[in-house]
Order: sequence, then C-alpha cells, then structure tokens
Amino acid sequence: MNLHTFFLLLFITTAGFAQNKTISEVIIQGNKKTKTSALVKLTNMRKGNVLDSLKIEEDIKRLKRLPSIAHAYYQVHEKEEGYHVVYGVEENFTIIPSANIYTTNDDEFAFRIGLYEFNLFGQNVTFGGIYQNDIYSSYSVNLRAPFLFSKRLGLAINHSNITTEEPVFLSSGTADYKYNNTSYEILGLYQFNFQNRIELGVNYFNEDYEYKRGITEEGTPLDFDVNKLLYKFIYEYDNLNYDFQYVSGFKSTFNMQYVISTENVLPDFIIGWNDFLYYHRVGKKGNWASRLRMGLATNDDSPFAPFAVDNNLNIRGVGNTIDRGTGVIVLNTEYRHTLYEKDWFIMQSNVFVDGGSWRNPGGDFGDFGDTQNFRIYPGVGLRFIHKRIFNAIFRIDYGYGVTEDATNGFVFGIGQYF
Repeated sequence: MNLHTFFLLLFITTAGFAQNKTISEVIIQGNKKTKTSALVKLTNMRKGNVLDSLKIEEDIKRLKRLPSIAHAYYQVHEKEEGYHVVYGVEENFTIIPSANIYTTNDDEFAFRIGLYEFNLFGQNVTFGGIYQNDIYSSYSVNLRAPFLFSKRLGLAINHSNITTEEPVFLSSGTADYKYNNTSYEILGLYQFNFQNRIELGVNYFNEDYEYKRGITEEGTPLDFDVNKLLYKFIYEYDNLNYDFQYVSGFKSTFNMQYVISTENVLPDFIIGWNDFLYYHRVGKKGNWASRLRMGLATNDDSPFAPFAVDNNLNIRGVGNTIDRGTGVIVLNTEYRHTLYEKDWFIMQSNVFVDGGSWRNPGGDFGDFGDTQNFRIYPGVGLRFIHKRIFNAIFRIDYGYGVTEDATNGFVFGIGQYF
C-alpha cells in the first residue's frame, strides 16, 4: 500500500466517523406554558440519533405551525460525547377571543364572538366556543386534540346549535325560512407524515326549517324537521412555512361528505370541494396570497342547495347568504404589505379581488359562465397584528361589487380571511 492510498483510506474512515457522530442531548428551551414532553413528542431528533439537518429543519417547521409557538429556531453544539441539539421557541399567548362582524349596504348586520384556548394543559389541545347573532342566537363548542394518543393520532369533538334566517330560492321568487341545525360530531385525526394528514368521522344532526315570509310553491314544504347522518373525510397536504406574519408555500385541503336523511323530506346527497392555497413572499414586506375553491354536490333541483354565496365565506361585501348552488368555483387573491412593524405590533395593508360563480340547483356546467351567477368584488383592507398572540389579527375589509346587481359592504373579523 503506497502512502497516497493510506492517506485516502484514512480520510474516508475519518469522514465516515464524523458524519455518523450521534446526538448526545436534545434540549428544549424558551417554553413556559407548553410542556416540554409535548414538544419533544412532535420532533424527530432523539438522543442516539445521527445528526440530520433536514429532519431538524422539518422539526422547526412543525413547531412553528403549532398554535402555542410564535417562532422557533435551533442550534447545534459539537461536544466530545456528541452533538447537543437545542430547539428554542418563542411562545404565543393562546387564550384568544374571536370576533366577526359583517354588514352590507342593505343594512344587514350579524356578528360572531368566541373564546378559545389553543394550548389547554400545555398539550396543544384546542378548546372553546362561539356565540353568534344573525337575527337569531346560536352557539358551538369545540375540542380538538391532534396529538392525544401519539405524535400522529388524535381526536376532535364538536357540538353546535346554529339558527339563522336563510333565503330559499324558488323558481318564482325567494322565501325566507328560520333554519336551525343542531349537530354532534366526532372525528379521528391521523398524520401520515409532516405534510399529509386525514380526518375521518361522523356527524349526527337535525335540520329544522320554518317558513317566515315570501314566495310559496307547491311541493316546497313550509315547515319540516329531519334527522341526518353525515360521514366526513378530509385529506390535507400542507407545505406552508411561517415567519410571523409572512407565509410561503402551498396547501391543499380536500373535503368529502356523504349525507343520509332519515326521512324522505330531503334526498341523500354527496358534496365535495377542494381548497388550493398558495402563498408567496414579495420582497421584504410583501406577501401574495391566493385561495381557489372548487366544489360539486349532487345536482338535485332543490331550493336547499349546499353551496352558499356569503360575506363571511367567500366573497367580501356580497351580503349574508344571498344565493345557493350545487357547484362552486371561487378565487380569492390578495396582496398583503407590512406598513409598520415595531416590537410586537404590525399594521398590514391588503388589496384583494374576490370572484366566483355557482351552478344552479338542477342546472348544468354552463351555469358557471352565466353572468347572473358570476360575481367579482375588488376591495381594500387593513390588518392589525400582535406577533405574540396566536391568530391575533384584527381585519377590516371593504368589498365593492362590479358585476350585475352588486352590493358593497364591510367585513370585520379575527384572523386572515384565508
């Protein structure tokens, strides 16, 4: 063996040992309310593992997605016995009130307030509820524990009692019904990996329609009460990266539901939709955000179609449930720009365009191109953001319709619109 070969083998052997040097300690620091065990459970790195920078970066992304964590970072220190990996976190305040207020130029007014704890027992469990007044009083209570059983397996339980006045669109005009939905839901939550997860469960609910005023038609009941079962499946791909108010990446959420009626008042139906979200950083202070929703339901010629056109769901400024359909295509796109940032406070401007179209109940795909179904609402808004409180984004948006029979109005809320 010549000298050159000896040194080459020595280099390869030394490099191999260096690359395989293991982790001797994993340290979590900066957390006060969140249990260290709850954070360790969600990370990949363990004592005795080979150091892997890609898995560490994945851990940091995962921690930043938690409601309890405002920001996360890492450090690696090389010691004689191995590497010390330090995960540092900056916690959010997680007992959060919520509020949504929406109006139009028709003097419609509705509001929703709530209170949620997003880090119950320091275990990243969400628990809380909302009260809504949209002519009638309503409430809902929610418990979500995504890591209840393990890093991958969790549970969600929801109960709601929602009462609203709903327009029902008949061939000869519109009728108003008092609508009540009382539901009980349980969902199993499972994460395959960092980017892919599913929810699977069942919802038992009661629908009660009571005629109030407007057009009546033969074959359309004035009052009915029906119990239903809803089977739900959700698949989510999430590759978003968060840096305080800035978001980048792509996310897709597919939601499929099969609804069975226990009586013959309303038919069984299937409904499915997919939300595609894309976020892109623009310079140092800009963020472009877009959401495309595409959905279809069983195309029954029924005035109680499942997809609604609504201020608080899809088109800012359009009004409270002004139309319904059995298919939907909606694009929301907006540019967010940080106007002012100091310490914990951020003020952000927003310029948006919301546009969409619906398929009429019993109609065909040509309805999407019908000018009566198409709506475009450009607008502007402001965001007031607290960097250390989870989802503490107070938003004000004003949408102005530019299509046929358009309205305009303000939409207030907590959190980004999407």
